[in-house]
Amino acid sequence: MIRNYSYHCYMKKSKDQNSSLSEPTKSELEILQVLWEFGPSTARFVNDYINKEKRPVIYMSTLKLMQIMVEKSLLEKDSSQMTHIYKAAVEEGKTKGFLLDRVVDNLFNGSASNLMMQLLGNKKISPKEIEEFKELIKKIDQKD
Repeated sequence: MIRNYSYHCYMKKSKDQNSSLSEPTKSELEILQVLWEFGPSTARFVNDYINKEKRPVIYMSTLKLMQIMVEKSLLEKDSSQMTHIYKAAVEEGKTKGFLLDRVVDNLFNGSASNLMMQLLGNKKISPKEIEEFKELIKKIDQKD
């Protein structure tokens, strides 16, 4: 509960005020993605996964960034064992929603439809994905 409150305050300050708190960087998002997918993990596991799936990165760089993320309240660290375990302190859905809102506001003048048109125009969409979009639109229409 406290974590959600502090996260809400973090996002509110970050969005509404130009405070010293900032949204996650690209590298921080890579780390968060690993922790969201696999749950609490060591810095070694996160580093190895990023090296295997994303790009070469030095272990000490990953560790230092994760320590900074703890200071920024993006991660929590369990130091009760010899091996420190890190976990995301921010929720995936809220973080992605916040970042997507920023993209829509900054690049598409607040228009979600302009974002969708750009996405659909830039990428090849499979018939399956088109059907998924249609279903999503139906669900949205049913809510209104």
